[in-house]
Amino acid sequence: MTFFNKIKWVLSILMVFVLIVTTNLIDRNNFIRVKDSVVTIYEDRLIAKDLIFEMSKAVQEKEVAVAASDTTFFNQYNNKVNDDIQSLISRFEQTKLTLDESKVFDNLKENFQKLKTLENVFKDSDFVAKNNLATGINNLKENLDELSEIQINEGKRQMSISQKAIDTVELFTQIEIYLLVFLAIVIQIIVMYNPKQNKSSL
Repeated sequence: MTFFNKIKWVLSILMVFVLIVTTNLIDRNNFIRVKDSVVTIYEDRLIAKDLIFEMSKAVQEKEVAVAASDTTFFNQYNNKVNDDIQSLISRFEQTKLTLDESKVFDNLKENFQKLKTLENVFKDSDFVAKNNLATGINNLKENLDELSEIQINEGKRQMSISQKAIDTVELFTQIEIYLLVFLAIVIQIIVMYNPKQNKSSL
């Protein structure tokens, strides 16, 4: 094999190698984006949504007890419900929060502390002063509704990121196929090309 032929083969192999490495790096980056989005949807959205649902149920128990002036609930069960809510808040705090979500969550924690104070006032008033307590519960419910809405919007955003990454992978797969066909033709031309040798003068 002549030196020129060796160069042709090396160039051909290098072209294929560069194409494969480049497309693999692009695909890898897009798959990482899809993986991150799926993990985020599960860990930071679905789990958060479940925690919000559990908190909402606990707050609803309080709301029913206040409406019915259920003294038994506040004397025997309310502290346990508060501990459950606090546990759920601590778990929610471990999820990845957006800027807006963080603001609403801080407001929720503040309103929860205020609610516990209002509950003590309610008990000290022999379960008569319940107007402020009802307002405190409504504030907490509003915070939970806002957080729930954020989960839906963020979930949609992450799904959009995943879809864009998948679309990009599909696009580059198509481009890769066309490039491979093009390179196959170019390699054939390079390999088959044989420059005319100059005939020596007689």
